[in-house]
Amino acid sequence: MRLRLLTLAFALMASGAAHAQQVPAPPVVAGQQTPADQDQDAVIDVIGGISAPMPIAIPVMPTNAVANTAAGSTDVLGQKLSEIITNDLRNSGLFTPIPAARLFPVAYSEVTAPAYDRWGGTGAQALVQGYIRANPNGSFTVGCYLYDVASRTELIRQGFVVSPGDWRRAAHKCADAIYTRLTGEGPYFDSQVAYIAEQGPKNRRRKQLAIMDQDGANHRFLTNGQSIVLTPRISPRQNAILYMSYEKDRPSIHIYDLGSRSDRTLVANVNLNFAPHWSPDGRWVVFSMAQGGNTDIYRVASSGGSPQRLTTSPGIDTGGSYSPDGSKIVFESDRGGTQQLYVMDADGGNQRRISFGGGRYATPVWSPRGDLIAFTRIGGGAFRIGVMSPSGSGERLLTNSWGDEGPSWSPNGRVLMFFRSAQGSGRPDLWSVDLTGVNARKVPTPLDGSDPNWGPIRP
Repeated sequence: MRLRLLTLAFALMASGAAHAQQVPAPPVVAGQQTPADQDQDAVIDVIGGISAPMPIAIPVMPTNAVANTAAGSTDVLGQKLSEIITNDLRNSGLFTPIPAARLFPVAYSEVTAPAYDRWGGTGAQALVQGYIRANPNGSFTVGCYLYDVASRTELIRQGFVVSPGDWRRAAHKCADAIYTRLTGEGPYFDSQVAYIAEQGPKNRRRKQLAIMDQDGANHRFLTNGQSIVLTPRISPRQNAILYMSYEKDRPSIHIYDLGSRSDRTLVANVNLNFAPHWSPDGRWVVFSMAQGGNTDIYRVASSGGSPQRLTTSPGIDTGGSYSPDGSKIVFESDRGGTQQLYVMDADGGNQRRISFGGGRYATPVWSPRGDLIAFTRIGGGAFRIGVMSPSGSGERLLTNSWGDEGPSWSPNGRVLMFFRSAQGSGRPDLWSVDLTGVNARKVPTPLDGSDPNWGPIRP
């Protein structure tokens, strides 16, 4: 479901005192918002690095009138909206939200007229204020404002009209707008993650296809666990999930339609497949298949049909992932004697090796920005997550744990989600880490989790 994004047009009174009493008016102009001031002072230099996260104040969002709705009371929702925005920004590693005990309550009439002197005393460099209002048709209007405390400047003014079931998305959209404005990076909070939920003893693991918001909310299972499932991939249009199934112990590639909740087999009896991937336009699926004693990369139309072979070298070629423009594919191969990364044109031409470090390389996936390839590096008895350029230069390892593997990129290409297996038990959990390698955190899931796939930003 698309959220309706609105520019909030508010009539400003002539005097500052009158402005302070102005109550936010209903949104009246539809369209994409434009920041109020392009020359803001509060900015995070992500590329150059940050010495410390930015202090930011995010008080509870007031409501014009407390109303009981299908999603709960509007005053309670105002508190939850602020909490979600706070958690999103904190989890990015780039912001330090001011503790709740040091925040001040904000009146509805104060949303568009911040008390800058009061907020400056908290140490906040930026201030987020907003509101929630119940509409007669059952929907909500959520306002989102960002202010530079030092320059006393409004940086963002956005509004979202949402159904009761989508109120959390308004908070993520607000956090995305703040993150984008202050960092210059693309959004990623309003997105979903597909993964494999696991439970049970090691020799009888129950594995279910699951999907959730990137922060772990709105979790739901898509399969019943009667068959082993692996490596889910959300489609570019976000309407389907590609995955491996071992129904009746026969490996096959399936597509699960999220709208109709129906499932269809794309390719049956696929041996030695690893992580099938969509093409950026959703027209193709790249995968590996064993034929005549050799395992090669193939592609097949997502609508079905006969697979087309792309590699022919002796050895095992697997794990293909498209570049964001669809022109190239990165994959892994042991054709040179050890498991390494290779890049080829989308039609199979111009194959060349790009990894030359110690150990083995697996699970390559291209960044949505096109500038990096993430991978699992295996060596010294450990699995670690790393990145390199598409040419193979600039290799960096981002994690240093015993069992980290299966990276997947956030929509903006700045964060990676992966799964970490505990030494001894082997039980996996989902984790994320940003490109600095410093900000790593565990992602909450109701069961053990593996094979995460981070979907695109939601419309």
